[in-house]
Amino acid sequence: MDTLTHALSGALLARATEPKNPRPDQLPRRMRMWVGFWAAAFPDSDFITRLIDPLTYLTMHRGITHSVILLPLWALGLSLLFMLLVRGKYSWRAFAGVAALGIGIHILGDVFTAFGTMIFAPFSTWRAQIPTTFIIDPYFTMIIVAGLVAAVIWNLTRMPAIIGLAVLATYVGFQGIQHQRAVAVGEAYAARHQLEDTAVEAIPQPFSPFHWMIVIPGKNVYHMSYVSLWRDDIPDFPPEDANWLWQVYASYYPPREALWTRVPRFGSTGESSLAEQVWYSQALAAYRQFALYPALYRVDRAKDDLCVWFNDLRFALAGSNMPFRYGACRKSAEDVWRVYRLFNDNDGREILDAIPH
Repeated sequence: MDTLTHALSGALLARATEPKNPRPDQLPRRMRMWVGFWAAAFPDSDFITRLIDPLTYLTMHRGITHSVILLPLWALGLSLLFMLLVRGKYSWRAFAGVAALGIGIHILGDVFTAFGTMIFAPFSTWRAQIPTTFIIDPYFTMIIVAGLVAAVIWNLTRMPAIIGLAVLATYVGFQGIQHQRAVAVGEAYAARHQLEDTAVEAIPQPFSPFHWMIVIPGKNVYHMSYVSLWRDDIPDFPPEDANWLWQVYASYYPPREALWTRVPRFGSTGESSLAEQVWYSQALAAYRQFALYPALYRVDRAKDDLCVWFNDLRFALAGSNMPFRYGACRKSAEDVWRVYRLFNDNDGREILDAIPH
């Protein structure tokens, strides 16, 4: 979830949980909502790990700042900071509950995305995920904004904020139902093609709760399809110069007409041995912790360099290059593999970025 949406959800929760008749030692409404706003934004402060390098950020993002174990510590720290900012007008205890609620709703919101959240950090790197919501969901955000606007208009009661949170929970529940429908489509495909002992995964997609990417991971191959649970007709194929939104929209087919793609994890037969060797090399140890559905992107052979690139199919989207592409390069068979990032600059040019690992 984007940071602004998290922050707004913290403000909405702060208003919904405001005491009916606050005591003098409790926060006034406006301050309470601002505390909820900033506390709910706090977990994403781990963006500073990008100063180390992008791969460290990927492996540490949604880690200790998103931990339910460390939540009380973060809430206490923020409470003391807020107390200093108001020069002791309110005790840290007045801030603690609101700060804890803000951090908590941020953690919960991130659990509902496919990126995964290390809720038990630093004791475990396991990532909790209930992939019902795309990382940027305009409907999710609009529900929160509507709840806040209603809370401002009808400011004598907290009921609009409570209703806003209830509608938000209902929306996530609705997404959960669509998730199960998408999984059922994948399970039917797996049964028809006798894909035994495979887990079917459904990944939420942008712009619609009815759009899903279905992934059936095998030992060294993935079966993938983009489906629309709403659409009955086959979309028109976009022309080459179609904008990105059209390309995305046209990539989702009704379940009965779904196009399934078979993606080898380590590429074609001629590349698979090299790709598997590089994937399990020490150079890509950190990336292995992050990539949920890793697949060979390509192999680059130049006069003095050999590079093997991977991406995470979890982020595959029509009409765009996948983010989080990493690989390893070396200059000779005697050289060690070194990790690099491959990305596109604003002009679309590919850039190789060395990672200091």
